[in-house]
Amino acid sequence: MRNLILLIIAGFCILFSSCKGKDAQQGNSNVISVTIDPQRYVVEKIAGDKFNVNCVVPFGQSPESYDPTPQEMINISRSKAYFRIGEIGFEQAWMKSISEQNPSMPVYDLSKGINLVKMDAHHHHDGECEHHHGSNDPHIWTSVKNMRVIARNVLDAVIELDKGNEEYYRNNYEAFANELEKTEAEIDSLLVPMKGKAFIIYHPTLTYLAADYGMTQLCIEIDGKEPSPAQLKELVDTARKNNVKIVFIQKEFDQKNASLIAKETGCKLVSINPLDYDWTKEMKEIAKALANE
Repeated sequence: MRNLILLIIAGFCILFSSCKGKDAQQGNSNVISVTIDPQRYVVEKIAGDKFNVNCVVPFGQSPESYDPTPQEMINISRSKAYFRIGEIGFEQAWMKSISEQNPSMPVYDLSKGINLVKMDAHHHHDGECEHHHGSNDPHIWTSVKNMRVIARNVLDAVIELDKGNEEYYRNNYEAFANELEKTEAEIDSLLVPMKGKAFIIYHPTLTYLAADYGMTQLCIEIDGKEPSPAQLKELVDTARKNNVKIVFIQKEFDQKNASLIAKETGCKLVSINPLDYDWTKEMKEIAKALANE
């Protein structure tokens, strides 16, 4: 599938422009491409009306496994720059091809400066999530502390792309930094008292939030796969032992096992969307759910 898309993109380049012409188009573009909506949220906060932001992974799709359409690849090729979130599945699968197809388009890694958590350090037996593929946990945006770093990386990138509007970007950044400070204060009031508590989630999206507040994230999936009956029983036993009160579900993942666990343990089943565009609102809602408010 990926090779087919790349062949189609190459065909468009031959039909509609030379490589030099595409490079010139990128240089004059006011579009920044990003992978997920929480990135679009922060980039739009800082870039304001100076750039348009193209989000590649559509609403409701998983950035762990999404394959772009030919049109989406063309839209990326028309961008002035690409801001990657770090190591999410889409980026691991596609960034090399994107860079090869667009050698003059700069790629900025918004995870730069963040202390990444190794996913192979997670396991069910101590109340965390089990993974074996040795990569870093890519869900860095589910932490206010990390979002500060992401915002600073966005600021540095847009200034590099458009030095003439540096003061405008810095003012927007300061306004967003103030928003982050208020958001953190509200989340602190809810989650600082929750230290030592545990929650269940299908996919380990809230690793960094849990780490910020000393909470334990119990995951339903095992190394990206559905758990076996024995693994489900172990998770139910662990949930009871840790007095878990909540099971989070996400629309892009299967909900059958989450519903089963909630029924077996008496946990509250709560739908969240960590990929929502309105990052501030979603983070507050997740914190309220964890605090049982």
